[in-house]
Amino acid sequence: MSLTLEQIKAAMPEGGLFDGGWQYSPEPLKLSKAEARFLGSLGHPLAQFQQASDELYRRSAAGKMPKWIAETLDTGKPTWMVDLQRSAGLRTAMPRVIRPDLIMTEGGFALTELDSVPGGIGITAWLSRLYADAGFPVLGGRDGMVFGFSSVLADDGAILLSEESADYRREMEWLANEAGGGRTVESAEEYVPDGRALYRFFEWFDWESIPMARTLAEASAEGLPLTSPCKPHLEDKLWLALLWTPALKPVWEQTLRGSHLKRVREIVPRGWVVDPSPLPPQAALPGLEVNSWDEVAKFSQKERRLVLKISGFHESAWGSRGVHIGHDLSQGEWSERVQGAMADFGEQPWIMQEFREGRIIEHPVFREDGSIEMMKGRVRLCPYYFTDDQGQTSLAGALATLAPADKKKIHGMRDAVLLPCVVE
Repeated sequence: MSLTLEQIKAAMPEGGLFDGGWQYSPEPLKLSKAEARFLGSLGHPLAQFQQASDELYRRSAAGKMPKWIAETLDTGKPTWMVDLQRSAGLRTAMPRVIRPDLIMTEGGFALTELDSVPGGIGITAWLSRLYADAGFPVLGGRDGMVFGFSSVLADDGAILLSEESADYRREMEWLANEAGGGRTVESAEEYVPDGRALYRFFEWFDWESIPMARTLAEASAEGLPLTSPCKPHLEDKLWLALLWTPALKPVWEQTLRGSHLKRVREIVPRGWVVDPSPLPPQAALPGLEVNSWDEVAKFSQKERRLVLKISGFHESAWGSRGVHIGHDLSQGEWSERVQGAMADFGEQPWIMQEFREGRIIEHPVFREDGSIEMMKGRVRLCPYYFTDDQGQTSLAGALATLAPADKKKIHGMRDAVLLPCVVE
C-alpha cells in the first residue's frame, strides 16, 4: 500500500494548494498507539487551559487578581480592542479551533505554540483524503478535517482572508468548496458585512489594514458569529511562560483541574517573560538561577539552549519569524536579541523557553524523478481540534511536517515533507 508521485501530482487541485509547495512521500507518518491516544485526549485539556487563561485575564482586568497580568497581556494593543475583549458580550466566546505545534522529542511531545487561527486546515484535509483513498487508515478519518471545519462555520458562512494570509487562499478556497453549503472565501480588506457567520483568517495586529475589522469585532459582542473571537490576549505566547510563573502557581491550581494542568505542563517547556524589572539582590530567575536578564544575555553557548520568541500582536509573531534559538547564535547576536527583548517590554513583550530537541526519524520521500529515498529529519506535529456547537472538542486530523535534520526551526518550507498520520 503506497502512493506514487504521479498519483499525488495528478490529484493536486489546479493551481496547487499553497504558494511554495512541499515534498511528497509514498506513505503517511506512523505514530505509536500511545502517541495517538495522547493526541486524541489532548484537545479537552488545551481547551480548558484556554478557558482558564481567559478567566485569569478577566479577573486581573477586574482587579480581582494582580493587575500586572492583564497589563502585560494588553501591552501594544489598541484601547478599543482591550475594552472589547473585556466586555460582557464576549465573556463566553472562545476559539473553536485549536492547533498546538508539537515537536516530537525523545521524551515525548513539546508544545511550542498554541494557534487558534492556524493555516494548514485545507492541506491537512486534502492529504487525509488522498492517503485514505489509497487505503491508509488516516488519523481523524478521510473527512475528519472537512467535518471539523464545517462544525465551526455555518453552511452559508464566509471565510475572511487577508492579504497578509494570501499564501493560504487556495487551500481555504478548496476547503470551502468541499465543506459546501454556500461557504465562500472573501477578501477581508474588501468585505462588507452582510450578516453571515464569519471565520477569521487574519491576525488582529493587522486590523488597521482591514476597514471592517473593528466593526465586525464589535458586532460579535452583540451576537454576530465570529471565530476565532476578538480576544487577542489568548493568541499571545505569554501564556506559555505565565504557566510557569511561580507567583501564579496557586492560581493555576485553583483555576484548572489537576489532571488538565498536569497534562499541559507535561508538554509546555519551562518559560519566562522577559521582564527587565530589577529583582531584589537575593532573588533569582527560577530555573535560570541568575539575578537579571543582563546575565542571561552573557550566557555561554552551552548555557543558552533556550528559545527567544516575540509574544504576539506583531507581524513577526507567526510562522517561524520572531523566533531565535540561543545556541545557534553567536554571543554577540544572542546578547543583542536579549537586550532588544528587554527594551521591547513596554511595547511588545517577549518570552524565553527551554529548547527541546526534535528526535531524528527516517521516512521515505520522493525524489523529483519519482524514485524514493530515505530522509532523516525532525517532525513538527500539528493536530487540529474543533469545538462544536455543543462544546465538545475533538481531534479531526493531524499534519506532520518533516524537516531536514539540519534545520532547527521546523515549519512548512520547500524542502520539508507534509504528511497525514496513521497509527502503527
